[in-house]
Order: sequence, then C-alpha cells, then structure tokens
Amino acid sequence: MTYDQAKARRIVEQSIRKEAAAKNRPADLINIALEKVVEAGLELPGFSTFDKMASKIRTEVNASICAGIHDRMSAAQRAGLMRLLEERDSDGTTLFNRLKKPAKDPTWSHFKNLTKRLEWLDELGDTDVWMDGVAAGKITDFAGEAAAADASELRDFVPVKRIALVAALTHKARMRVRDDLATMFCKRVATKIKEAKAELEEIRLAEREIVEALIGDYRTVLKHIDEGGPAQEALTKAAAMTAEARQALAGLDGEASVDEVATRLEGRVSPAVLSLVKAQVVQAGGFGTVTRAVEAFGGFAKQYEQIEKVSAHHGDFWEALLYGQIGRDRAVMFDLADNDKLKFTATSEDSRVLEALAHAQRHQAARGEYITAFNEEGKEVDISFATQNWRKAVLDKTRTGQFVRKHFEAMVFTALAEELRTGDVAVVGSEEYADWSEQLLAREVVQETLGSYLVEVGLCEPGESAEFDAKFFRRQLEDKLRNAAAAADAGYSENEGLVIDPETGIPSLKAFRADGQRPSAKRLEQEIKARMPERSLMGIVARTAYWVEWWRRFGPPSGNEPKLTDPLGRYVIVTFVKGTNMGPYEAARHIPGVSGHELSYVANKHFSIVLLYEAVADLVNAHARLDISQARGDGTAVAADGTRMDTYLDDLLSETSVRYGKPGGIAYHHVSDTHIALFTLPCGVWEAVYIIEGLLKNTSEVQPTTVHADTQGQSFPVFALAHLLGFDLMPRIRNWKELTFYRPSKQTEYVHIDALFGEPGKHVIDFDLIESQFCHLMRVAVSVREGTISSSTLLRRLRSGSRKNATYAAFREVGRVIRTVQLLRYPSDAPLRRRVTAATNEVESFNRFSQWIGFGNRGVIADNDPIEQEKAMKFNALLTNAVIFHNVLDIAEIVRQLLEEGWEIDPEDLAHISPYLTEHINRFGEYSTHELGIQPEAYDAKLDVDFTPLREQDLTPADLGQAA
Repeated sequence: MTYDQAKARRIVEQSIRKEAAAKNRPADLINIALEKVVEAGLELPGFSTFDKMASKIRTEVNASICAGIHDRMSAAQRAGLMRLLEERDSDGTTLFNRLKKPAKDPTWSHFKNLTKRLEWLDELGDTDVWMDGVAAGKITDFAGEAAAADASELRDFVPVKRIALVAALTHKARMRVRDDLATMFCKRVATKIKEAKAELEEIRLAEREIVEALIGDYRTVLKHIDEGGPAQEALTKAAAMTAEARQALAGLDGEASVDEVATRLEGRVSPAVLSLVKAQVVQAGGFGTVTRAVEAFGGFAKQYEQIEKVSAHHGDFWEALLYGQIGRDRAVMFDLADNDKLKFTATSEDSRVLEALAHAQRHQAARGEYITAFNEEGKEVDISFATQNWRKAVLDKTRTGQFVRKHFEAMVFTALAEELRTGDVAVVGSEEYADWSEQLLAREVVQETLGSYLVEVGLCEPGESAEFDAKFFRRQLEDKLRNAAAAADAGYSENEGLVIDPETGIPSLKAFRADGQRPSAKRLEQEIKARMPERSLMGIVARTAYWVEWWRRFGPPSGNEPKLTDPLGRYVIVTFVKGTNMGPYEAARHIPGVSGHELSYVANKHFSIVLLYEAVADLVNAHARLDISQARGDGTAVAADGTRMDTYLDDLLSETSVRYGKPGGIAYHHVSDTHIALFTLPCGVWEAVYIIEGLLKNTSEVQPTTVHADTQGQSFPVFALAHLLGFDLMPRIRNWKELTFYRPSKQTEYVHIDALFGEPGKHVIDFDLIESQFCHLMRVAVSVREGTISSSTLLRRLRSGSRKNATYAAFREVGRVIRTVQLLRYPSDAPLRRRVTAATNEVESFNRFSQWIGFGNRGVIADNDPIEQEKAMKFNALLTNAVIFHNVLDIAEIVRQLLEEGWEIDPEDLAHISPYLTEHINRFGEYSTHELGIQPEAYDAKLDVDFTPLREQDLTPADLGQAA
C-alpha cells in the first residue's frame, strides 16, 4: 500500500466514523468518504475496500449507539419494553404493534383515546434521556427498522439491539402522539368554529322567525307590566294594603315597646302585621305573572339565548356561539392542556395566551356564569391578544372585573389553536410542533458557510460575497423592484395584452388564442400512436428494471443483502401491485406464483420512503440522458401542483379541501419540463408549503431553478423562501388584478401603470424591517438548505401571519417584493404567461396519467397510516415514471424507423408528442410474469434529431397551441 493510499484510508476511516453516527446507509458513507479523499487529492483505494470499511465501521458505530441507549435505561424500563413484544392488546396483537398505530380522524372519541395513548407511552419512560446524544437521523433509522419488523422478528435480534430499536420507536411514537394531539386539537377547534359559523348562517336564515317570536314574547311581558295588566293591578292593591298598615302605625317610634304598640292599636297587632304580609304576597304575585309568562316562552335562559343569537347575527358575531359547539370537547381540551399531557411553551416573550390558558385552568371547576378577571397575584389577566369580537363576548359591562366564563374558555382554546398553527406556541417533546427556531443552525455556523451559500443560490457573484451584508441585500431587493416596475411602465405603450382603464384604474389582460396543432405535428402524432407496440404494465416495469436497475435500491432496513430467491422479480411484482394501488391479496388472485402474504411482506420489509425516492431518481436520471427528452424541455423548470386523492377518512391527513370541495388528501407532484415526476408527496389542504420541499428533496441529476405552480402558490413567505434559496417562483396567477402591487417608496409614482399600485403613498415595502432582520433571514434560509429544518415545517408556521414573529414580518416584506416583481412580469410578458399555463396544464395531464395507472381499489388509498399513504404515492410515482420512460423509448424507436423511411422530423412537431400515451398499454386481465425472465436488449439513448432550435426559440408544446 502506497503512502497516499494509507493516508487516504485514514481519512476514509475518520470521515466514515464521524458520519456513521448520523447516517445509516453505507452508500451515503462511501460517497462522503470519497469526497474527502478527492478533496485531499490522494490516490483512491479500490471501491471494495471502501465498501468493506464502511460496512464494518457502520456496524461498530451502530453497536456503540445501541449500547449507549441500552445503558441509559433502567432494568425496569428495559423489562417494560420487552413486555411490549409479549403481552397482547385488546385486538389480539402485541402491545408493540400499538406503537405503530397512526392517529385516526379528529372525532371526539379518537381525541379522547389519543390522550390515553399519550399517558401509556409516557409511562414507558423518559425517552429523551434514552436518546441523549443520538443524532435525529439515526433515531429515525432505528425507529424505521423497528417499525418494519414485527414482534417475532425483533425477538431474533441480540438483546442490546432489540432494546435500542424498540426504544427508538417508542421515542418517535411519543413525539408523534404529541404532534397528532396538537393537530387534532387544532382541527377540533377549526371544526367547532366552522360549526359556529354554520349556526350563524342558519340564524340568518331563521332570523325573521326568531325576531317575530321575540317581539311577541316581549309584547306579552309588556302587557303584564303595563297599566291594567295583572302586575300593575297587584302592585296597586299591595300599595293600598301597605298604606293602611302604615297609617295604623303612624307616629310610633321605631324603638317603641310592645306595650306601647298594643295600646296604640288597641290590642290589634296581628291584623296590621297580616296586612303587611298580604301586601308582600300580592306584590310577589304581580311579579310572578311576568315570570310565568317568560317561563311559558321557554324560560329566561332560552330568551337570552334567542337574543344572543339575533345579536350574533347583527354583528357577524360567531364567537358568541362557539361555546355552545364545544360541548364535551371542553373536558378533553382541558385535560390535554394539563402539563402532564402536553406542555406548551411560548416561542417569544409574549406569553399572554398561555397565561390566559392557565387562568382558565384554575377556574375549570367553576360552574357559574362569571369568573374573576384577576389572577392569583391580583393582576388583571391580559386578553389584548383577542379580537374585538372576542373581547365583546368575554367582557360584560355590568360585571366589572369579571369574565363570562364560557366565552373566555372558548376564546382561549381558539387562540391556543391559532398560536400552535403559527408556531408562537410550541409543544415540548413533539417534532412538528416543536420550537422551530431551536432547529436552526447556530449563527456561527451560518456565518462560516454564508459566503459559499450566497454564490451557490445566485444571490451574489463569487467576488461579491465578502461585501454582501444587510445593506447590500436591501439595495439588491430595491433595485429588483424598481427595475421591474420601470420596465413595465416603459413597455406599457407597446404591451398589446395589458389595458388599464384610465377612469377606474382597473387592469385587464386580453386573452390569447393558441395557434392549434400544426398539420405536420398532428400527422406525426397519429403515425406514432399507430405504431406504438402493445405492452403490458408488468412487462414495462420488468424491462425498466433490467435497463435502469432501480430495483437494486431495495432491501431490508438492516442493510443486508436481500434474502429473496429472485429479488428482481419480486421487486418488480411488488412495484406493479403497489403502483397500481391493488391490494396484495387481490393481486395474488391474478398473478401466478405469488401469495398475498409474500407481496405484503416484501412491500413492508424491503421498501421504504427513502429507497423509493432513490429508485424514482434513478429513472429520472436515465430519462434525462435520452436525447428525445430534450424535445419537451431542458430540465431547468418544474411545475408543482396537487390533485385530490381518495382516502378513507379515518385519519388525520384526510379532510375536506376548499379547492376540490371533497374530502380526502392531496397528492402533490413536481413534474419536470421533460414531463417526468421529480418528486411526489401527500399533504393536507394547503399545498403551497410543499412547493419548495419537493425541490430540496429532489436528489436526481435534474435540478430545476424555475418552479411554476397553480394559484395556490402565491403566499408571501413561499415567494420569499424561494428567492432566498435561489428558485424563481412563477405561479399561474388567475386573480392577479385583485392582488396588491407594492411600491418601493411612498414617493414613487409611474406614468402608465401607477393605478396598479393603488392609492399613492400606500402599499409600500418596509425595507428597514428587511435590513434589520437580514441575519435571521439568512440563518433560516441556510438552515432550510442544510436540512436542519424542513421548508414545509417552516412555511406552515409562517403562513398565518403571526403578529409576534419578526421572522414572519420580514419574510412577508421580502415576499411582497418578489411577488410584485412577478406580478409586473406576468401581464408584461405574453410568452411567460403561455409558459406558465403550459407548465401547470402539463402537471394536470401527469396527474390524470398517474391516476390512470393507479386504478386499483377504484383509486382509493386504503391505508390510514400517513407513512403508508406516502409510500403508496411513491410506488405510483415509480411506476408512472417507469411507464413514461418506456413510452419515450418506444417513441424514439418509432422516430428512428420513420427517419429510415425518409420522414423529415421537425423537432417542433416531436415536441407535441405526449409521453402520457395509454392506448397501447394493457392494464387488466391475468398478469403474466413470463416477461420477468426475459432480459431485453440494451436501449439506445441517442436520436438523430437536433433539438437546439427549440431551446433557442424558448418554445414549449403549449406555446404551439397544444396545452394539455
């Protein structure tokens, strides 16, 4: 061994040992080690040497971590975890299986049961102590390995590793149940608010009937009290009787003796006293008639409720109705807020909501209508965080120093849910609801890497990084906004599409007409479709597996070689079954030689989300190397959009989307301009937070810098983060003229387009705020880029506009700059509008194609576990990409045949040929596996067609009139 090789070996060992503590896959460790050696300029040892070294060191490091976890636990805690593998739950499965159960939909009973699961998990032990010093990535890997196994398999592990894996899964389960409880709490509050608003709407519809009833009731009460009514008659009679008694007693001293009174009344004391008593009875009877009248209308409470409902209607006052909707949720919500369940902490110095929550908890047992407005120290509880409507509901002018208890509780729960969503309140021990600011990189680390980061994302040139500071950043944004506005103003007279009404200032865009498909393109499309060879889905998957070898990504989580007789065949079949969304037992009825149990076992034990990511990237990379892929684009742009996916509703992910108007989840795809999916993931009803996440998690060689999205992608924080990460976000803006354009300063005015910015002097960017928050903006951006915090977690916390969070305010201002720039570009650049429309239309075509492939179970994802739902989507993306890749190869082969036959192929015509062809693919029937054993000939990636004119003209198929 040479000196260089020996030195390289030492560097490799050091780097692998360091990274192995955080990473679990040998391939990652080898890549890191190779980078270190290459950086040092040393001679490389053989790859097999690296491979053996990485496996050995990884095993040693993992064993050390497992031993540390084991030793930090008490004997009783270890015994408790081992009982999970032996004792049975009520459903007959082991208690270990309970660790893996996902949360169900946010019903009251599920909400209550989830709090019990939290108690059970916490009784197992303080997992934070067990996992002290273990990297988060390593915990996730260990927990994933445990989750992929069942109790019987874990019993075969050596005791130390068995304990460590179950402990890691328990730790993740404790974090997940806190996340689920916080999510469920927020969803329950949102549901109750929705129901209160629905009740308000019902009141509006029934208002006339209620008002008429109240008027009738009030008229009856007035008749009883008015002159001639029973109450007035009784009062008159009582007054006369009282006067007689007083006259008889006139002149007596208040301290007169009994004898003196008897003498004065000639011994008739009893009649006078009786007269007074009768007067009181008559008077009470008079008031009783009024009371009985009110009782006849349903009672005072009913009357007050009716009046409150009408009052709510007139003030759009749904807050006054919320407490009536909370009902039995009240007890569960109070129980949840107990520090023994979820421990809340403020992420800023503003803790008013938590102080109000504590006050509500102290008076939880109160049953009266009012509680004191003062805390234990005698200070008034600060509710200035509440809206005017809430303060109106909580405060009663006739009860100074008191709160209306029910409204106060409803207000506190609403404010707590909002602050959990915005990240102003965090949940200790959770993952998604943790204090996100604590996940950011240290300022010193950011400062060290900031220079290279700024150059990498294109915020500055290589020579400018040293002078890039807060003032530089501010000036850069100001120039960007001023230049865009000046260009739009100067080009207005030549802009045939944009018209601003001189009187109203309302802008409008003239619709453009697509030119339609050229006859030559249509002829080529028909010829290609006619010649496409008939294929089976199973055969397509098998051939792409032979060609691209994506199947080699899969295997058991321990990292050992697959213990399967025919791994390629089994992985192809599982990908086909799961990608089409067929159930394993249903599929086994149509596929000879396999059982439902075997398919289910392989899918659970050998496939993970991370491995599916890698297999998808393999197909993307192979597709990008095909010459024909250039016909559709060059990979620099991506379109991101969601489509509704049908799921069973018994899970937390599913809910009713405002956009789609139906319950379920959303499948979110990032589709390259080459028309292959780079990234796929499930999400809730608000999609914008995932726009950037898909770009950052894309590990393929295709790395786009421009992202198009539907109207959902117009959030200020999303625009800001995209800019800071070096992406050009350009969504389709349907309602662009209703959005606000922001000026660079109060004094700035424009000749032609000033009406777009609204009233002069208003809607101005706060560049001072941006400058003051520069360091924190950079810290957040670098942390997201480095993966210490996910962009989706960050954007979920910044989406709601927290008034407490200076980071949100700064992101909002940067986002206003970037969105205004894009708004100015959008009406000024007709080709840009066509490109955006084409991109978003194309991703909709991909969505339809992937749904066509995922035909099993009528398209409904049957699993309620969010992890399994994501795996189902990844399987579908893998299968869809395999079909796209195969279709493109078949199209290229037909083009070669046509060229040999003398056809002249115009690249613009070829750009019209969609890879989403289905007519030649057989989806149904008995699925033969004979093609699994047929190794295809190597494919040809080259195609003798010059696509450079397409790039020079910057055309897309939709520009040519073929929008999907």
